[in-house]
Amino acid sequence: MSDDVIIRAENIGKRYTLNHQGSRGGYRKFSDTLIHAAKAPLRWLHPASFTPQPSQEDFWALKDINFEVKRGEVLGIIGRNGAGKSTLLKILSRITEPTTGRITLNGRVASLLEVGTGFHPELTGRENIFLNGAILGMHRAEIKAKFDEIVAFAGVEKFLDTPVKRYSSGMYVRLAFAVAAHLEPEILIVDEVLAVGDAEFQKKCLGKMQDVAKGGRTVLFVSHNLGQVRAMCTQGVLLDAGRLTFQGLPEVTLSHYAEVCRDSTTSGRFSGPLASQIEIVSIALAGTEAGPRLCHRNDKPVIDLEVRLLQPIQQLRITIALFLDGVRVCTAHEPQCLAFQPAEAGHLKASCNLPVEFLKPGSYTLGFGICDGHPGTYAWNPDAMSFTVLEETTIKGLETEPGLVLLPMTLNRTPATLSS
Repeated sequence: MSDDVIIRAENIGKRYTLNHQGSRGGYRKFSDTLIHAAKAPLRWLHPASFTPQPSQEDFWALKDINFEVKRGEVLGIIGRNGAGKSTLLKILSRITEPTTGRITLNGRVASLLEVGTGFHPELTGRENIFLNGAILGMHRAEIKAKFDEIVAFAGVEKFLDTPVKRYSSGMYVRLAFAVAAHLEPEILIVDEVLAVGDAEFQKKCLGKMQDVAKGGRTVLFVSHNLGQVRAMCTQGVLLDAGRLTFQGLPEVTLSHYAEVCRDSTTSGRFSGPLASQIEIVSIALAGTEAGPRLCHRNDKPVIDLEVRLLQPIQQLRITIALFLDGVRVCTAHEPQCLAFQPAEAGHLKASCNLPVEFLKPGSYTLGFGICDGHPGTYAWNPDAMSFTVLEETTIKGLETEPGLVLLPMTLNRTPATLSS
């Protein structure tokens, strides 16, 4: 293994065996109980014919997973529920063994996969800090050197000598994360457990993980909060149905994830009174060179769409909206000179320039709709297409500023004058 590569996964697979026992293995209705009792005398005559035969099924939670993580990287692992994210983290944490393949880790691992990981409920917070440190391979002197910092970060000073079984879930996760992050592991693995904490603590945790990465250590981070993944990760991995379908820059990974989610739901269909009168034939992002639905700084992207109107619309108006993480960024309408004009049944084409230089990095969703000029009469598709604005697309120096758009506004200052 190269000195730069701290984690290597080779052909990782994890198989579980599912047992199906029929009605005897789970919940049974009252009618099943009556039938079961009525047949009891007959079982003495032919016992084998009345015994449910259990069946088994192999389920692959992970299959053929291959990737490498370099020292100092922050890897975001994303995917839908059931994609295999938590299973992969358990294998990386050595909680469970893979069925196939192997994991090579070049460093000490600290993991926080669920609330109270590694804690003994009968021990106090103080005792659990030393216990967790010992599990991580730390000497007592090393733990004592970090003890005050851990307690201050977790904010549990008043409850330090209270058994952790009396802690709330938030207190649990605060102390567990503080221990895992401050005892200087080479690899820190964090699951969605941070969602238990409040917004202020989540912000502290993200800042700490960034500090860990800047110190040359490696962080693996699973979250459904795509904003967090975008803000702190340097690489992304997308899992779908137990397989690794993409690895690359976070923005591109999030773009692929948006496509997976859109393809797996019906959110791309129209809603509203006119929904049955319109179909999308095609929608594309033209004028880009980075790849399908990816925008660079010098691109002049154009949204090209074609729809089919199944019936004439007397006063047609087209609307396009952009969404970032579920928040509407902007809305564009046809100009008044073109809007509310009659449109015959058939194919209709439209295009719209995309002012990419004003958009912050991220995975955007495009909504598309039409109305016929009457209040409440419309067709709306909130998820017609997704695309990604890459990091270098934005105005230099403004990438990390809060807000949804980037505006190169100029502030003019008048020098102060001394009063007489």
